[in-house]
Amino acid sequence: MSGLLAWLSSALLLLGASIGLIGAIGVLRLPDSYTRLHAASKAGALGAALILAGVAAASEGGFALAALFAMLVLLATAPLAAHAMARAAHRAGIAPLTGALGDALAQTRAETEGEAEAAAGTEAEAGAATPP
Repeated sequence: MSGLLAWLSSALLLLGASIGLIGAIGVLRLPDSYTRLHAASKAGALGAALILAGVAAASEGGFALAALFAMLVLLATAPLAAHAMARAAHRAGIAPLTGALGDALAQTRAETEGEAEAAAGTEAEAGAATPP
């Protein structure tokens, strides 16, 4: 390994570890589960991706390719997993700390359920009005 690749891999490893540390501090310091999940998923995925890039820069051949493939899989699946966990938490009734913008997902769900109940009520009335 050349001197430039050694410095590059060291920098990537150090940067990835630093971002992972910032994400861990965010998990400890942020107020609710949604913001903690955001810190863990975004900073954790970026930190791990940079560490894997540093491993790929320090390695040769097939191991470097495997590290790059793992980095791509991590970057593709981490946001999806975080979204699924946040949505499951919201459906389980864990309320987010809302600011001035409110909880748009709860408002959309309430509107959708209200429309579905109104449609079901209309169908029930129509069925009761027609004789058998």
